[in-house]
Amino acid sequence: MEIENIQELRLLVECARGGSLSAAARELQITPAAASALLKRLEARLGVRLAERSTRALRLTAAGEQLRDYAQRVLELLEEGVAQLSEGGAAPGRAGAAAAASLRGRIRVSASSDLTRRVLLPLLDEFLARHPGVELQLQVGDSLLDVVRDQVDLALRYGELADSALVARQLWSGRRLLVASPDYLRRRGWPRHPQALDGHECIRFKIGNRLERDWAFWSRAAPQGAPLVVAVQGQRSADDGGIAHQWALEGRGLTYKSELDVRDSLASGALVEVMPDWVGRPMPLHAVLPSQRFLPLRLRALVDHLAQGLAAPAVSQPTLVGRGRAKRALG
Repeated sequence: MEIENIQELRLLVECARGGSLSAAARELQITPAAASALLKRLEARLGVRLAERSTRALRLTAAGEQLRDYAQRVLELLEEGVAQLSEGGAAPGRAGAAAAASLRGRIRVSASSDLTRRVLLPLLDEFLARHPGVELQLQVGDSLLDVVRDQVDLALRYGELADSALVARQLWSGRRLLVASPDYLRRRGWPRHPQALDGHECIRFKIGNRLERDWAFWSRAAPQGAPLVVAVQGQRSADDGGIAHQWALEGRGLTYKSELDVRDSLASGALVEVMPDWVGRPMPLHAVLPSQRFLPLRLRALVDHLAQGLAAPAVSQPTLVGRGRAKRALG
C-alpha cells in the first residue's frame, strides 16, 4: 500500500477542510467527478473507507482523520522545504530574514495554565510576529496530554520526565518556592522553617487524581542533600496552577510553585518568598516532542526561541528521555 501522488494527500486535506468533495475539487482546480474518482482509488488501494459521503456533505472516518493528520504534516514539510530551497539564492544579508519569513505551517503546543499566561504568551506573540506564516494552536491546561495520541507537536512540561521514547530538551532549570502575599503573612505570621507550616493555610495542587499532601524542602546551603518532607493542610486545592497563584495573590494562603511561574509576582512584590533559606522540589521545564524524525524547521525555531527567552543554560542538550540513553535532537 502506498500513496501514488501528492494530489491524493491534498484531496484528503481539502475534503476535511471544506466538508465536501465539490469544495475540495474547487481548491484543487479539478472537477468533482475527478475528485470522487481520486478518493475512490485511494480507498481501494488502501483497503479502508476514508470518508462517509452524502449528497451535500462529506465526513472523514476515523481512518480518514488519522491519515489526514499525517497528510497535513507531509504537505507542510514539503512546502517548507520548497520555500527554503527558493530562498537559497537570497542576497547576502537578506538570507536570514528570508528564511524566517519562509517558515510556515501549524504548531500545536500544550502547556500549563499559569506558565502560559504569565511567561509564554509574550514569547509566543513575539515568535508569531517574526514568522507570519506560522499558525499556533495552543492547548492550555494542567492535565498532561499524551503527546502522540493527542497529536501535540510540542508539550512544555515541568518536573523530571518519566521513561519514554519522547524527545526532550531542557529549557529552564529551577525549583519550587514557598510564596505568599504580604497581607497573608501580616495576618497569619511568617513561618521560617518547614515544620512551622503546621496550622497554616496551604494551597495545594491536584495532579491527575492525586492531591499533594506533602511538600519537600531542601536547605539552600545543601540543595543536593536529603529533603525535609512535611505534611500540609488547607481549605483550598486546585488542578489549575493559575487558580492557586491567584488565591495566593489574594492572601488566601501559602502556595508551593515553580519559581518561573511566580517570578513576575515576586519582582512586583505581590508575592514574597516565605522561607529564603529553603528551596522546594526541582522543577526543570522541558520541551517534549513526539519524535526527532521529520522535525519541521518551524518547530526547531520555536524551541530555540523559547530557550533563549527563558534564558536556558547553555549546557542544556536535547536528550532521549529515559532508559539511560541520550541522543542529540533539535540540533
